[in-house]
Amino acid sequence: MRSLRIAVVANRKASMKAAAIAAADAFAEYDTEETILSIQSALRSAGHETFFLEADGGFADAVRQSMPDICFNIAEGLQGDSRESHIPAILEMLSIPYTGSKVLTHAISLDKVATKRIWRDLGLPTAPFQSFTHWDLPLDPGLEFPLFVKPVHEGSGMGITVKSIVHTLEELREQIAWVIQTYKQPALVEAYLPGREFTVGVLGNQLLPGEKPHSEAYTLGGYHVFPVLELDTQKGAVKGVYNAQAKSYAIDTEEAPGYLCPADIPETLARELQILAVKAFDALGGLDIGRVDFRLGAGGEPYLLEINTLPGLNPVLSDIVIAAYADGVSYEWLINEILDLAWERYHKNGHV
Repeated sequence: MRSLRIAVVANRKASMKAAAIAAADAFAEYDTEETILSIQSALRSAGHETFFLEADGGFADAVRQSMPDICFNIAEGLQGDSRESHIPAILEMLSIPYTGSKVLTHAISLDKVATKRIWRDLGLPTAPFQSFTHWDLPLDPGLEFPLFVKPVHEGSGMGITVKSIVHTLEELREQIAWVIQTYKQPALVEAYLPGREFTVGVLGNQLLPGEKPHSEAYTLGGYHVFPVLELDTQKGAVKGVYNAQAKSYAIDTEEAPGYLCPADIPETLARELQILAVKAFDALGGLDIGRVDFRLGAGGEPYLLEINTLPGLNPVLSDIVIAAYADGVSYEWLINEILDLAWERYHKNGHV
């Protein structure tokens, strides 16, 4: 690949201004200066030129003026239930290539209910669920306590606390009302899964018939799947749930949950989780990079929890980066592989 001019596009935590009514974890998804500088450094190590663009209201003018060869997109967006699609939509309108999934995929993946409906309709395992736009809607008789409550349109463990696990109708109503009031969006209620929690990172793109994998590191029809990472929520300051607070602790501190990669599980289960991750990613039309979360049921069977089509890329804290290190690859390799996959896609389609 030739040397490229790359705009790293993100929403920085430091640029956000909290509203008086904002939730305590309102900025959990936004990126630190450390993450942005690390991505730029990794891209420069491969000979590329980089600069930063803030994904704010002035982005369309800024990117039109700078006209990068491609954008390395990690922007979470500012507001709305499809906020992760805002930057991709602008870039598509301007015919500027970018890394990662497209507009519709980001919109669906941020909607946990829409995602679960697609997975369910395709026969992929996901826990029974119901969406609540009001706290007093009748509970589906097919759902039995304990149940788990979380916001429909949030990532990074936002809106999840120890109170998310509810055992009575009174607790359920209270938690639904809290989610709706705090996050100004519907609440997702699903069967509580008591087993171990895992996440699986995926790189790559689905191959067309006759196409060759991106490199020898790719299998499974065009994918490189990282080792299974187990999230031990019985360790650390936050017990029982993996939420925004738990994710904020450095992994070598007592407050952090356990990060075990490769997970100490049978090879058959590891393989099943990796195959399901690819299927879940494909089902939404994911591109280049994604991370799929799982939890085991009472009988040890895996269920899809959710998918992140913009997984965090902090060089120390992010799950997919931890899995990459366990896979024996560097941060620089991971970042440049995401870039190479995207550039290859656009080249195949004659867009660059």
